[in-house]
Amino acid sequence: MGEVGSTRIFENDRIIVWDFVLEPGERTPRHTHELDYVWYVVEGSRLETFDADGKSIGAFDSKTGDTFAFRCDGEGLVSTDDKGLRGPATHSARNVGSTRYREILVEMKR
Repeated sequence: MGEVGSTRIFENDRIIVWDFVLEPGERTPRHTHELDYVWYVVEGSRLETFDADGKSIGAFDSKTGDTFAFRCDGEGLVSTDDKGLRGPATHSARNVGSTRYREILVEMKR
């Protein structure tokens, strides 16, 4: 299992901040989110997500300046913003776009 970001850039008793980069065609290791989190897209691209078994669960455009927020709900994730998204807590993602993807992800410790 991988971590939820490329580089942990800050941590204290309340949050963990990650820098996350995917080059075109690159895929993250399978990982599990155990903390609620938000992310801000620094460099947008198109991402495809995969469940724990490696089966594609869809692709979406993640545009520069977008924000996403999720809470953990058992083995799933539920968006806490107005996007109405759901997904598995254990997953991986691949950059299927033609440009580098970069985000800043913040996990909230309970």
